[in-house]
Amino acid sequence: MILGTAGHIDHGKTALVEALTGTDTDRLQEEKARGITIELGFAELELDDGSAFGVVDVPGHEAFVRAMVAGAAGMDVVLLVVAAEEGIMPQTREHLAIVELLGVPQLVVALTKCDLVEEEWLELVEAEVGETLASTPYRGATMVRTSATEGTGLEELKAALREAGGRSRSSDVADLTRLPLDRVFTIRGTGTVVTGTLWSGSLGVDDRVRILPQGLDARVRSLQVHGRDAGRATAGARTAVALTGDGADRELIGRGSTLVTDAEWSASRMLTAWVRMVADTEWMLEHNQRVHVHLGTADVRARVALLQDAPLGPGEEGWVQLRLEEPMVARGRDRIVIRAYSPVTTIGGGVVAESHPPKRTRLTEGEREALHQMADGTSPERLAASLELAGWEGVKRSHLPIRTGLAPEEVETVLASMGEDQSVVAGSGLFGSTVGAEARERILRAVDAGHAADPLLAAVPLAAARAGLPAWAPTELADAVIERLVKGGALEAFGGGVRRVGHEARLTPEQERVSERILALLADGGLAPPLLDELPAEITNRGDFLPLLRTLEEAGSVRQVSETLYVSTDELDAAEARIRSTLGGRTGLGPADFRDALPVTRKHLIPLLNHFDGRGITLRTGEGRDVPEG
Repeated sequence: MILGTAGHIDHGKTALVEALTGTDTDRLQEEKARGITIELGFAELELDDGSAFGVVDVPGHEAFVRAMVAGAAGMDVVLLVVAAEEGIMPQTREHLAIVELLGVPQLVVALTKCDLVEEEWLELVEAEVGETLASTPYRGATMVRTSATEGTGLEELKAALREAGGRSRSSDVADLTRLPLDRVFTIRGTGTVVTGTLWSGSLGVDDRVRILPQGLDARVRSLQVHGRDAGRATAGARTAVALTGDGADRELIGRGSTLVTDAEWSASRMLTAWVRMVADTEWMLEHNQRVHVHLGTADVRARVALLQDAPLGPGEEGWVQLRLEEPMVARGRDRIVIRAYSPVTTIGGGVVAESHPPKRTRLTEGEREALHQMADGTSPERLAASLELAGWEGVKRSHLPIRTGLAPEEVETVLASMGEDQSVVAGSGLFGSTVGAEARERILRAVDAGHAADPLLAAVPLAAARAGLPAWAPTELADAVIERLVKGGALEAFGGGVRRVGHEARLTPEQERVSERILALLADGGLAPPLLDELPAEITNRGDFLPLLRTLEEAGSVRQVSETLYVSTDELDAAEARIRSTLGGRTGLGPADFRDALPVTRKHLIPLLNHFDGRGITLRTGEGRDVPEG
């Protein structure tokens, strides 16, 4: 897990970390000279139960809060350091606000320099710390009296950290790999090296990686975990990665970039977030206001689009959309910190509900509810809400871990538990219950409209049923919904189309009379009935002429021989029998050889022969036609 320090400048964070771990995290010459931490420092704390923390020592000076934000992101436990001689100071409060905004789950307080104050003073400082924490999620947090110089309280502090770590979440090694980069440098003989704390997943030597938002590809040449060579790094580990390949260009990547391994990751230029303003800020969050957005090690300027009418004041909460001036790598449920543009100060923070949202201006009640589920719901609620918010576009199955913040295996478990009324699977995409229900109704209406427009249709063509959905909806969605409707018994497949169950083509009494006349005209002509354009005009000019003809064909009364020639089925069956009986077994026959079996003129003979070729009664060869035996 990740343990981070927080607290005011010169309250002894670095000295305490060194006393706990044996590692001096002040690595820069300027830090040594000035006696303060400027950049993030790192160490490893191994506990006697076999658990371990990657320790991130963050700077406390106000000018270095940006580095503090980068360090606090991804923490599992925060160690709030308060010097007993000074108590709560301005940066103590700002650091506390930041870790609260970032949702760090557990906090332990270390009172440092306790050897320098009297008991009575120490009790007052403890009371002050307790009062400060009372209005935060860390009310009642364990406080441990320590002295780095005397070595007192260190074992008690380790025990408190071990207990807090047991209550905290553990990073998921099986999750998507994400490594926010805080340093990029070059080592002679090794090349470009990037460092960061591995937020999730794992990373191994020779893995193919991608650096975002630059979109650069590289390969892992070698790895170090907490300064030691390793074949694989796992979530929570302080990791140094030597890169090779086109993406290993120090000039193109830097602090704020993110290393990933899965192809589905992409940078975004908008985030929808639930934001809470710091209670004691003097700022308002207004529409079109310019701010700094901190996520992991990235600091990107953005414009605020309020998704409500009123600005957000101190301590208030609400939905905003952040229009980023540069792309940022984000995931559902990521925590962000918002700082004023100028002067730069922390004014709020929150949780990302949509990492790749459409542009929003106002929210419907349904969208508002779905966004709240994305930010604060259970795993099934988050997944269902993600599908609902995607609307008719749907979500690729492989994108769901990024949209929801759930590990891939958890996504699959939740999907397997969802009922058919909760989602629709269409190809590689998934759609929410609202879209599924509306798609169902639209398709049923399209089928009903098809039946009404042409009552003689035995089935509505699939294209007409699909057309019931919006033009931008994917064909796969229509087909998936139609398949469900057929499976559920609302529709049935027939003749390459679909129809309502029990639907039959029904003729009016007049249509029945016209159909009987058409059948009589064709039957009277035997094998040489009138072509379609030779039928009486009062028949062919009817709007339902072709549907009536099709109805006769579907009923088996007539058969289409050519585009304009329909022949009585009885006549064709009789002709087929004559061909077999009189010409069976003969080969190389010409048209004239069929005159006895097919006593018609050439105008009808050629189409009839082609028809029988198609049915396999006759076989056309280079020498003429053959008639198989039997």
